[in-house]
Amino acid sequence: MTFRLYDTATREVRDFVPLEEGKAGLYLCGLTVQSEPHVGHVRSAVGFDVLQRWLRRSGYEVTFIRNVTDIDDKIIAKAAEQGRPWYNLAYDMKRELDAAYAAINVAPPTYEPLATGHVPEMLSMIEVLIERGHAYAAADGSGDVYFDVRSWPAYGELTRQRLDDMEAAEDADPRGKRDPRDFALWKGRKPAEPETASWPSPWGPGRPGWHIECSAMAGKYLGPAFDIHGGGVDLRFPHHENEQAQSRAAGHPFASYWFHNAWITTAGEKMSKSLGNSLLIPEVLKRVRGIELRFYLVASHYRSHVEFSFEALDEAAQGFRRIEGFLGRAGATATGEVPAAFAEAMDDDLSTPAAVAVLHDAVREGNRLLGAGDDAGARAVAAGVLAMLDVLGLHPADPAWGAAPGDDDKLTSAVDALVAGLLEQRAQARAAKDFATADAIRDRIKAAGIEVEDTPDGPKWTLI
Repeated sequence: MTFRLYDTATREVRDFVPLEEGKAGLYLCGLTVQSEPHVGHVRSAVGFDVLQRWLRRSGYEVTFIRNVTDIDDKIIAKAAEQGRPWYNLAYDMKRELDAAYAAINVAPPTYEPLATGHVPEMLSMIEVLIERGHAYAAADGSGDVYFDVRSWPAYGELTRQRLDDMEAAEDADPRGKRDPRDFALWKGRKPAEPETASWPSPWGPGRPGWHIECSAMAGKYLGPAFDIHGGGVDLRFPHHENEQAQSRAAGHPFASYWFHNAWITTAGEKMSKSLGNSLLIPEVLKRVRGIELRFYLVASHYRSHVEFSFEALDEAAQGFRRIEGFLGRAGATATGEVPAAFAEAMDDDLSTPAAVAVLHDAVREGNRLLGAGDDAGARAVAAGVLAMLDVLGLHPADPAWGAAPGDDDKLTSAVDALVAGLLEQRAQARAAKDFATADAIRDRIKAAGIEVEDTPDGPKWTLI
């Protein structure tokens, strides 16, 4: 089955036909590092991570770029509130973001460019737009440069809007604009802003607008045309609409497909910092392991809105522990091939709910085989389970889940979940007076470096 992907631009599921056979160029709009990441932030990264993992599994050579916006109005304002340099805030929050991604096994991209490191490319692109008649420097001496939306008849095609039906953003600065909907490519430095937050330009000191950052970075690392551009659905307008307009106005074909994930909501509203209902990753990971949080996020289709609740998170965590229990009982070590039904689900616009259903069916079948005494059959099923988990970034033996400094409790929890399954199987064998099987299970556990002691309160295990 050919991999099919829902293209937000055409609003239909399309066969994925890359620009270059056997290769896939992906660009994800990363976060603006103004504060600590919450669960809503990382959903976009997880969705795109599953996409690139499946493309690699399907044989594509993937180049994946995920940018970081480390200069922005909000960063400058928040740093001023906290009485520290804007670059210090951005650096600290970038470290928090890296830790959050690592905690849920979001694989590093091929490259992760910072906006502040690509100002020359942005200036060059702005100059091209001015030369082509699609941008202009404000006549008020502010140093601002704007994209002229009326110069580009296709403006609005991504989100299917007519220019005359659009309203200017409520927080848009109207100074020097020909049309209130024109958007900033370059922002002249204001007197109250720190000098460190500006760069020299032909129009005076200033800094780039948000939209030009992504266009310039995508162009540098993926070329003028690439395959898939992604981000949260809230970025479709104005951010992605503006990216596409300015890139194509500069002569770049830009993205062939648009990939947008839906929100995670709380009480029916988008999870965001401004609503004050954000759930920071370190806090959530006090309740569940990173692998369990990822399972919760992966189990929903990337285009489906998710109403977050701790009850649903706990249920997902318990479900994943049952999978781990089966793997422990089956003595799974080798990773096999994914079942055909799983591949069909993933090829159908990354239908992870259907893929997870195949995963659960396999676990049930594996447990049935164990109950029937068919250990070899159960291990074969387990190999397929591990292959499916690997695609979803959930393989329990992935080194990414290894203990980090101060992470011993999480490692103990992971091992406990695996050992518990074997101990349950051993208890069933002892109850059936099948002492040979019980002893064999105990020997298997000991061979893994774990000592089991039978106590009045039940079996206890320790690392040898």
